[in-house]
This record gives sequence, C-alpha cells and structure tokens, in this order.
Amino acid sequence: MRWWHAALGLTLVVIAAAAAWLPVVGAAGILHPIRRHVTLPTPQACAEVTFASGDIALKGWHCAATGRRRGVIVYLHGIADNRQSGSGIIDRFVRRGFDVVAYDSRAHGSSGGEACTYGVLEKIDLSRILDRLRPAPVVLIGTSLGGAVALQAAADDSRITAVVAAETFSDLRTVVAERAPFFFSRSAVVSALERAGRDGHFDVDAASPVAAAKRIQIPVFLIHGADDVETSPDHSRRIFTALAGPKRLVIVPGATHNTSLHGSIWAEIEGWVQTIMPATVQRAWPDP
Repeated sequence: MRWWHAALGLTLVVIAAAAAWLPVVGAAGILHPIRRHVTLPTPQACAEVTFASGDIALKGWHCAATGRRRGVIVYLHGIADNRQSGSGIIDRFVRRGFDVVAYDSRAHGSSGGEACTYGVLEKIDLSRILDRLRPAPVVLIGTSLGGAVALQAAADDSRITAVVAAETFSDLRTVVAERAPFFFSRSAVVSALERAGRDGHFDVDAASPVAAAKRIQIPVFLIHGADDVETSPDHSRRIFTALAGPKRLVIVPGATHNTSLHGSIWAEIEGWVQTIMPATVQRAWPDP
C-alpha cells in the first residue's frame, strides 16, 4: 500500500502545482499576445510614421487621401495582428478622399509596450495619435480587439465622428472566461485576470466596451459573424442594446471570427459612412 500512498501524494502535489501555475500562465497569455511583425512593404501613398504615447513608440502608416480630403479613417487591428491587415482599407478609402492611419497597437507588431490592456491604455494611445493629425472628421474602423479599443475611445474623445466595430467583445472578463481552455476552473480564470491586471497595471473591469457604449452619442455600426465561436455575436448584441446614440447591427450569416468583413459588407459600410459624414464634406463617391 505504500506505493499507492506515494502515488496519491505525488498526484496531489502535481495538482496543487498546476493549480498554482494556471493563473500565472493565464495572465501571461492575456497580457502578451503573439507578436507578428509587419512583412508587407509600405503601401503607395503611405509614409512610415512613429507616434509617441508616453514612453511607448507606436509604429504605423499615414496615407494621404487622393483628391479633396473628406476626413480620416483610423484602422485598429485585432489581437495578435498588426497594421498590415488594414491594407485593403487603405486601398479602398484613400481613393475615396480619406486619409488613412493604420498602426500597430501597443505590444503588437513593431510598436513598443510589453502588455496588452484591451482598450484601457490603448484608447489613450489612440487619442495621442489623433493629437498629431490635422483636424477632420474621424471614423474608426476596428476588428475584434480593435473594435473594443474604438468603442472605448469613442466614449471619451469628442474628435471621433463615427465607429465601425467588427466582432468585438463586450467586456474582458466575459470573453476571457469564454475562451479559457477547459482545464481552467472558474477560480483559475478569476485569478488569472487579477494577476493580469496587477502585472499589466490596468483595471480589468475598465476594459468594457459595453460600459463605454452607454456614453457614446455618435453613430456606431456593429458587425459580427453569425458563426463566430471565438467571440459570440451576443457580445455585439449586448453592446448594441447599451449604445445611447445612432446605431446599426449586422449579423453576417456563415461568417466566423475575423471573416465578416467581405465585399457586400464593405458596400454597406461605405454607404453608411457616406450618410453619417458631416454635410460640409458630403459628396458622391468617386468611381472605383
């Protein structure tokens, strides 16, 4: 029987060690997404730029509009992504009279910063970038994490004219709990979030687009894939319900996470942007 007691004791030690380390591993996964560096060349009509936000250097592209300038599109990428996923937006909107800014979020791509804070510090980064731009109507287009940053920034920065947010999450606690591996207990998820907030120096509960939505008065266009199993469409539905200003929600049939923005949806986005732009800059879209 001694061997059985020894095996049981070893098993209990392993379980206890795993329980102690899960919050550490979980917090690291929250704070430090995979960093993918930019591999595409700088698009035509764009210049490499560096924006400063405190002691963080944010690397990006600043692209000049063709023809009369109507406004600025700022593209905000998703988790573990970088600015190059905005290359299609650059091509689409520069020729329609918009400057386009696409940059790597903190702790992503070529930008500085060690921790992702899911909009808490990223919305401040975005405001510092807007400080550097010539005044104009500003439309934010964000996907996933980028959509969450856009919504949180729109609640606080009056320079933002409108937001397009695709496949965003409603709040950090909920999406982390839903995405956590099966072996993470509820208490392990809570502990991981607490540690992430402490190590990343941010309030986890402040990372909440649904709370920000109650203070947003500008037009917001929400888009979500009906078959998104990573971030359920219910996240966008909760935000839509909470939004205080003009709003629109489109659930795209058959789309999964990060696949809802395709040809027909872009036509809807373009038409929506056209309708919400201030009258002083309204004009027909140029031919493609």
